[in-house]
Amino acid sequence: MIMDKYTRVIRTDMADESRVVGAGPQARAADGGLGEGFNVEHDGDQDVSITRVHVNTPEAEQKVGKPIGSYITLDIPRIRERSRDLYEKSCRMLARELERLIHLDKKETVLVVGLGNWNVTADALGPKVAQYVLVTRHIYEYLPEEVNDTERPVCAISPGVLGITGIETGHIIKGIVDNVKPGLVIAVDSLASRSMSRVNASIQIANTGISPGSGVGNKRAALTRETLGVPVIAIGVPTVVDAATMASDVLDLIMDSMMEQAGQGSEFYKMISQIDRDEKYRMIIELLEPYSGNLVVTPKDTDDIVEYLSKLVANGINMALHENIGPNDVDRFIQG
Repeated sequence: MIMDKYTRVIRTDMADESRVVGAGPQARAADGGLGEGFNVEHDGDQDVSITRVHVNTPEAEQKVGKPIGSYITLDIPRIRERSRDLYEKSCRMLARELERLIHLDKKETVLVVGLGNWNVTADALGPKVAQYVLVTRHIYEYLPEEVNDTERPVCAISPGVLGITGIETGHIIKGIVDNVKPGLVIAVDSLASRSMSRVNASIQIANTGISPGSGVGNKRAALTRETLGVPVIAIGVPTVVDAATMASDVLDLIMDSMMEQAGQGSEFYKMISQIDRDEKYRMIIELLEPYSGNLVVTPKDTDDIVEYLSKLVANGINMALHENIGPNDVDRFIQG
């Protein structure tokens, strides 16, 4: 999951959510969450909205809990409608955003890493994407006469998780990188969001590296330029939300409704408005801890939507890496 080396109160892997959290109440009230040290761009439309968050300073890094770098989020609120036009549009826009971050000669190898546990539905996104990515490195090695200038050497691996292999994922990937010598690693993983509306409906890209398991509080060895020696682009989809976060959001909705009914100026309105919502969240965590512990929640149709999203992400990667795969080739190289 997208690397987060700092302890935050609200559990999320999404950079734009962390930005709002990290900016503090006064900054959020003054400018919608944008504090100093950030550069934020908005693009796209109502079908696929794009937010680009650039963390530029060490102070912003500490405030947000995300390393200096770029974080691009594609929100696709109507993804569950399964519109073919929206699916193809999302693939194209994901590919476009990836191309912005890929600065390689087209002959350099790219290693796609599908992080996660293929035995756990909500964590199977990475392995499924690795399964659907078009791999070509072996063709360069064994059938060079079949290669043309529009294809890039690409290889893929699903290394599993520590509980399956007994080996740190970072150590496995480091060994592969040392032998294959790719110019870039693209790591795909499941994320955690602080909002149920974004679960299985958003895609985040980051050029800052990745730490498997961070979203559920189970951080493993980081995959970064510093640890691997090559640039690492992380792609993730939020598939779970923290139970305490969901409970907090429900209480916020109840409080907002009660305040609206009470009317501004009433004693009840004043009492509710004085409740510190961050402190409320901390109380919820403390109350839930004896009963649910480290509980995360995912929708009941996660198996179906993760399969759908894994193909979408794989299409975006294929289109970004291979010049011969264009907008009219969506799903052409996806098997299964």
